[in-house]
Amino acid sequence: MVWTALCGPSVMPLWLGTDARIKPQRGGSWSGTLGPGLSRHAMIDVFDPPRRLRLIYLPPPELPVWDGAVVDDVMLEAEARRTIVRLLCSGVPDMPEWTAHYMKLRGAAERALSRLKVLVEQRERMAAGKVT
Repeated sequence: MVWTALCGPSVMPLWLGTDARIKPQRGGSWSGTLGPGLSRHAMIDVFDPPRRLRLIYLPPPELPVWDGAVVDDVMLEAEARRTIVRLLCSGVPDMPEWTAHYMKLRGAAERALSRLKVLVEQRERMAAGKVT
């Protein structure tokens, strides 16, 4: 259920916003808006359903260019009756402009993951016949 919400083209906009798009495959694309002014566009480097999604982001045009890449690695682990979602961000350059941008992204990502959690829980209750 979590993987479908995370990577399903018709479900992703329900937690990430109406402009969220994904071409769910290795070498595919991912885009969405985490918050106002925080549009993100990435290439899918690793696509391993239902366990792992790694995104390599295109640099935002308003930030300084550097020789590197910002990467989000999303790892899912089934445990008993729940799924643990781990998000590892790496590659953010040590520049003041990027630090401010990262702090905005971090807060927006936390809110987006909370929306993902609520969506998955709602769908699980509906599937179990418990409408709330």
